[in-house]
Amino acid sequence: MAESVDIFLRAKHRTFNGLTEDAEREWTGPFCFIQAADPQLGLMKAWRDGDCDGGGDEWAEEVELTKQAVEAVNQLRPRPRFMVLCGDLVHAMPGVKAVFSGHYHRNAGGCHDGLDMVVSSAIGCQLGGDTHGVRVVVVTADSIVHRYHSLEQLRAGGVDQDLRKLLQA
Repeated sequence: MAESVDIFLRAKHRTFNGLTEDAEREWTGPFCFIQAADPQLGLMKAWRDGDCDGGGDEWAEEVELTKQAVEAVNQLRPRPRFMVLCGDLVHAMPGVKAVFSGHYHRNAGGCHDGLDMVVSSAIGCQLGGDTHGVRVVVVTADSIVHRYHSLEQLRAGGVDQDLRKLLQA
C-alpha cells in the first residue's frame, strides 16, 4: 500500500511545514512558485451584463476556471513549491449577510448596502479599550446575531442568554 501523504500542507503555529527556516536556511537551487490572481467569483456575468455594481450572482464560470487552474498547476513538473492567491476572491457574495474579520485589535464595524461588516478585537494584545475575548456568532434560518464576549465572561457564565435561546430554537 502506498504511503499516506497529506496533499494539503497547512500552516500551523505561524509556520508552514513545507517552508520552515531550518529547511530553507541554505540555498539548494532554483525553484518555482505560482502566483495566481483574481478568481473574482461573480464578475464574469456582471461584466457581460454591464452591471458591475450589482449582479455577480452567478459563479459557475469562475469556479470552473479556478478548478482548471488548480488541475494545470498540479500537473506541472517539477512541482511548484507553493501557490499564492492574490487579488479579489469574490466580486459578489450572493446570500452573504455579514463579513467577519480581525487584525484591527479592537471591535469595529458598520453596515453597507445591507452587508454587516464586523471586526472583532483580539484574544491577545488590545489596541483599544476592549477586553481580551472572542466573538460568538449565531446563525439561524432568518438572521445572524453576534456578540463580543470577554474571556472572563465566557469562563464564568458562557454566552449571553439571548444567544443561548437562539441556539435552542
